[in-house]
Amino acid sequence: MSNTNQIESKTFNAPSATNYVSQGEGAPVIMVHGLAASLHDWDFLLPELAKAGYAGYALDLLGHGESPKPESRAYQVGWLFDHFEQWLDSLELDSPAVLVGHSLGGYLVLEYARRFPARIRGLILADPFYSLSQLPAALRLTYRHPSLSGLVAGRTPEWLFRIIIDFTSAVMGHSSGALHALPEHIRAQTAQDYIRTAPGVYNIPNSGFDLAPYLDSISTPTLVVWGERDQTLAPSSFANLVNALPSARAEHIRAGHVPHQSHADWFNKLALDFLNTL
Repeated sequence: MSNTNQIESKTFNAPSATNYVSQGEGAPVIMVHGLAASLHDWDFLLPELAKAGYAGYALDLLGHGESPKPESRAYQVGWLFDHFEQWLDSLELDSPAVLVGHSLGGYLVLEYARRFPARIRGLILADPFYSLSQLPAALRLTYRHPSLSGLVAGRTPEWLFRIIIDFTSAVMGHSSGALHALPEHIRAQTAQDYIRTAPGVYNIPNSGFDLAPYLDSISTPTLVVWGERDQTLAPSSFANLVNALPSARAEHIRAGHVPHQSHADWFNKLALDFLNTL
């Protein structure tokens, strides 16, 4: 990762177009998905926020879903941050927002909180990415070769990826005893999101800087939620994050990398309870 303490993005002007959805009225809550996902990550949470009197917003990050996909073999995290920041500015919110981020989305909202603390009033992080050290050695090696990972992603048909998702979902199982960790429609959406993602985004984890040394400067009230059986990011790293942040608390459950989808009722209640404390 870069040794600088700010995301570099000087070579790229983020396009203004952003695909997003919004629902409800009230204090703003902004939801940011992870790598190779989409705004549909928040299909369970968005209507619950609206019912509880919040204005929820969920976007497709640059290179994902229906948002712009610049032609590049190696996206930079600064491009996504610029795109996200410009979109957030365009909403012209009249009060500080709560930011919700999963995985890569967690990195983006942590960096936003670090740079613009006065613009937000809380963070909710689900299995957040903040350092390459969280990744298993095999994944770190893969992300160091974005052309290879992008080529594999670009040539994997949706039906094959769906088989992989179904298999891993069944292996993980659900803490309630259900066969699958993820509901069928979530598995279908995950496969579709993966295929729609620009191959160049797989360079993103290798293009940012390590946030670990700066976590103690982020004093925003924070809820960190994670799956104890996360196979993408080391579960121990989330406890380290909670200890590093000055105003954070932890909740975890027997789940994988996407507890906000596999255990949506549990996650939504935690999120709403946390919002009520702000």
